[in-house]
Amino acid sequence: MRERLVVIGNGMAGIKCVEEVLKLAPERFDITIFGAEPHPNYNRIMLSKMLQGDVAFDDIVLNDWAWYPEHGIKLHAGVRVDRIDTASRVVVAADGSKVPYDVLVLATGSSAFIPPISGADKEGVMAFRTMEDCEALIQSAGSYRKAAVIGGGLLGLEAARGLLHLGMEAQVIHNAPYLMNRQLDPTAAGLLQTELERRGMVFHLSKNTVKITGRKRANGLRFADGSTLDADVIIMAVGIQPNIELAKECGLRTNRAIVVDDYLAASIPGIYAVGECAEHRGIAYGLVAPLFEQARVLANVLCNRETAPYTGSIPYSQLKVAGVDVFSAGEIGGRGIITAFQQYDGIRKTYKKVTMVNGRTVGAILYGDTSEAPTLLKAVQFGEEAAKLAVSEGGENPMETAVMAMAEQETVCACNAVTKLTILQAVTRDGHKTEEEVRKHTKASSSCGGCRPMVQVLVKLAASGKAVAGTTEEPAAAEKVPVCGCTSLDPAELKQAVNSLSASTPGEAFALLGWRQKEGCEVCRPAVHYYLGMQKSSEKAFKPRSSAIYGSTKPSMVTFIHDGALEQGSGAESCTGLVAELKLRWNGLSFPVPITAAVAAGTASPAAVLIRDIGLAACPAGWEVYAGGSGRPVREAQLIGVSETAEEAANLAIACLQLYRKEAWYDETLWKWLERAGLLSVRETLYDPAVQQSLLAELRELPQPVETA
Repeated sequence: MRERLVVIGNGMAGIKCVEEVLKLAPERFDITIFGAEPHPNYNRIMLSKMLQGDVAFDDIVLNDWAWYPEHGIKLHAGVRVDRIDTASRVVVAADGSKVPYDVLVLATGSSAFIPPISGADKEGVMAFRTMEDCEALIQSAGSYRKAAVIGGGLLGLEAARGLLHLGMEAQVIHNAPYLMNRQLDPTAAGLLQTELERRGMVFHLSKNTVKITGRKRANGLRFADGSTLDADVIIMAVGIQPNIELAKECGLRTNRAIVVDDYLAASIPGIYAVGECAEHRGIAYGLVAPLFEQARVLANVLCNRETAPYTGSIPYSQLKVAGVDVFSAGEIGGRGIITAFQQYDGIRKTYKKVTMVNGRTVGAILYGDTSEAPTLLKAVQFGEEAAKLAVSEGGENPMETAVMAMAEQETVCACNAVTKLTILQAVTRDGHKTEEEVRKHTKASSSCGGCRPMVQVLVKLAASGKAVAGTTEEPAAAEKVPVCGCTSLDPAELKQAVNSLSASTPGEAFALLGWRQKEGCEVCRPAVHYYLGMQKSSEKAFKPRSSAIYGSTKPSMVTFIHDGALEQGSGAESCTGLVAELKLRWNGLSFPVPITAAVAAGTASPAAVLIRDIGLAACPAGWEVYAGGSGRPVREAQLIGVSETAEEAANLAIACLQLYRKEAWYDETLWKWLERAGLLSVRETLYDPAVQQSLLAELRELPQPVETA
């Protein structure tokens, strides 16, 4: 008898999972799909192209109405699920239907995030997320001309491009000093802004909207600096919010999204989550490629196939922004990140930047020509040596050069995991001679479309037999540097060695380690003091932090700076209680180096959270938590995460510093530790619910410090 598989969500992630299941075990399940929208599965990324008049709805449909019955799938289109009875394993829908399940997949996606701006509920304020939103915008264009888009990210720019096509004004409001600030640097953003202004867009940067004016219908915006802007149609494009109401009501564990493990399993047996509604290791992804990676892993799990776990994704974008090709991957700026090389071609209007840490590639930007995107994405994913990346000289056909240099197993279409070899075989073995034929056969370029230029060139070269694979080399091992002349141990080895000892004093530790100097030196002595102190403070029997452990080394405390503006009330929680809570939790603790912390009304406030070791800043979505800032040398802090409440932000900051205390080497600054440990790794660790709770519990169990002479 077939198992009953119910999927709630008819979007790209859920249907990708179903497609993979049908490939692996087409006879295993009776499949039922609920979709809130009255449409077949379509490519949401292409809505902007439809708004711009480039495609019709039929062109963006991924699986038409006939596909469902052809594969034995029962589709409830335009039907919302009201509740999930986890005890009886039944899904109850708004149309009265009750569908039992053996396996349930939640692929409920996300909705547009509407920031808490006064007047956001007025008529004329809308999102740009669904087919219905797109139709509403087209209808509004028949009556109104003045339109404003709040949000200068990718979605906002695509919406603005659509407004221009509809004959409306396109005023873009962004709270950062440059466009797409999470994906681009100021240079690439400046090039993009110049091009978009040439096409008719108008930008208002570093503007914070505080009110949407008008009585019943919106007629304009008011900004924090007192200035205003007339607008009859206002589009919110500031981010997404995972749809987790069903999950919460049925008792599933949720945070920002539905918490899942490395096999996409939720907290109740038999239920899984995939896509934008799933939170893996503290991260909810909103890009196509990670969602499809999740779907492939989950399909293997559902079919009882052996599979590697899903361990997270490197965020990247390869898209066409209002007609301009843009690629961005990894970390493009911030503390400890160095520019490996930049290249700007003023004639071709192309720009390339590669960033590195300790010589290893950590990020890349391409503007105007994205032919090298697969090569650079691989370099970021594997941390390849930046010096070994070839810098193209802007030859006659750089796209062909990049394609010919690719290894056959390199991915061309990350959304659908299509490799160069798959496309070669589609042409040379299966006889598909055009880019459209290859797309239908392999699905390459059928999702976001960012790889389409490369697929076109690859098909052309494959037909001519010129698509030659390249090679890569293994990175060299790092050189070992001893802590000091007293030992041959490097910092990592010293910490490990001390932690493995049963010593109570530094003298005992030096004797057991066979130190060259009986009492060590001014370099190694404080380090051993610190490691022993950390070791003893984790033992419940250890009470005072006395000089027997610390010797002459005093605890390195946390210095607080905070912005009093929040205390007077600014729409966010007061920072007074937050600072008090953090001081209480960090009181008397030792750190590898003295720490500075800041709590502020925003990243631009006088508290300057971006140059502190740990910083918490209020934002429209709640609180942003930063780590790794420095005033000397000046290094910008990295975003660790966003929390909805002050309590969640405090827990994230507390867990971050506890992880730093446990993992860092003595005298290693927080930014150096973050650089060594890897920002992505630290984020994933801190957002693992079990790990974060363990770190918090460790601090709660520590005894209050006893001051000694």
